[in-house]
Amino acid sequence: MSRDKTTFDLMVMGAGMAGMAAALFASNRGLSVALAGSVGGIDFSTGLIDLLAVHPLEEGRVWDDPWACIEALREHSPQHPYARLDSGTMARAMDEFCAFLGDMGMPMEGHARKNTRILTAMGTAKHTFRAPRSMWAGAEALSGKAPCLLVDFQGLKGFSAVQIREVAGADWPGLRTLRVPFPGWKEELYPEHMATALHEPALRRALADTVRPHLAEARFVGFPALLGREQAEVVRADLETLLGARVFEIPTLPPSLAGSRLRAAFDRGLPGRGVHLYSQRMVLSQQPLPDGGFRLGLGKERIETTIQAKAVILATGRFFGKGLVADRGRVREAVFDLPLYQPGKRDSWHSPEFYDPRGHELNNTGVETDNALRPLNDHGKAVHPRLFAAGSILAHQDWMRQKCGAGLAITTAFQAVASAREALKPTAVKPAPPSRATPEEIPTDGTAPHGSESSQSLNSHSFLIQSQIISARTNRSGK
Repeated sequence: MSRDKTTFDLMVMGAGMAGMAAALFASNRGLSVALAGSVGGIDFSTGLIDLLAVHPLEEGRVWDDPWACIEALREHSPQHPYARLDSGTMARAMDEFCAFLGDMGMPMEGHARKNTRILTAMGTAKHTFRAPRSMWAGAEALSGKAPCLLVDFQGLKGFSAVQIREVAGADWPGLRTLRVPFPGWKEELYPEHMATALHEPALRRALADTVRPHLAEARFVGFPALLGREQAEVVRADLETLLGARVFEIPTLPPSLAGSRLRAAFDRGLPGRGVHLYSQRMVLSQQPLPDGGFRLGLGKERIETTIQAKAVILATGRFFGKGLVADRGRVREAVFDLPLYQPGKRDSWHSPEFYDPRGHELNNTGVETDNALRPLNDHGKAVHPRLFAAGSILAHQDWMRQKCGAGLAITTAFQAVASAREALKPTAVKPAPPSRATPEEIPTDGTAPHGSESSQSLNSHSFLIQSQIISARTNRSGK
């Protein structure tokens, strides 16, 4: 890439679920969008779209109605990001996100006000809000304890039909298992290769011929989630016809093919909606501009491209996505060095008990925001009028244990885009007067460039964000 300068309405930092959702929602609303980030947590997704299933954590209560669970959460935990969103907005976000996946050949199924129990590779049942259609028949089989045959493959690692039956079969007497060779395959088995091979109708017929003699009374047949790459529903439906039984996929352990399908859907769908993808590029420098926007340097190890954006959504995730970085004494935000809510001392990051039902305080670490999802400084004021945050980088949530990861990403991305659109209205932000000197770009470690005298002369927006960056280093202690 060249070091060209391009202007966008919105820069989305982060290529995980929240970043992809933000880019989708913004492009759907006519904004010009750039998206940068390394491979995010979306690749480790099971393909399931959780909204909320567990509250309160210390009791481990699992809810069938996610909306009732959200209302209880808001009352009990008013600092949770869901408390800043209304249920109507959240429902619209989920519907729009799932409609996009349907357009990309990945139709989703679910109930309006009910979580669905989906069989997992561990033999447990996961409560989720939306599931790929390729997995939906499994929910029906599990719910009705219908006669079912689970199929795995000789040589495939990480998926055992027998293990699933040992866990789930105690109250499911009609659950049986079958292990078969993968048709025509003599090499080591990899899910990606198997999925691609199943695009061939002849191989699907061979697989059905192998399984059919073992069906007996089974009305459902479950396979690991590798029935095709971008054509999972086509492959599943064809196998269903060939076998004369309902066929479903079982989500596998991460990283899973279901996550790769999600990634591929966005990689195919977003450019057609006008989103400019800077794949595997990170934001290496950021500089607020006098007009209220940002100049951003993108690249891998060095700046390859410089762009300008009128607004920014920070969706870089937590530690896995490298949105948060843990030093010896504190956790810091990696791009703007924003203030964070976090435990006061390192020795209080984790509970002495690994399985403490209350969880670990570190899991609530993140960026605090106002209702528009603008990050706050230590005085409770927005750091910048056109900087927003979405997804797991937000504070006061434990998405993994609360079973709300995808829902948190999608709904807060929706709200952040709405807030960014509002901020970009002509009267929303009053441009700051230009300074005498043009400020240098601010590296993402929060320091001014070495050997630069002009770096000391920042325009008013730069001074605002830099002064708050300095206060960030004192950090927000746990409350």
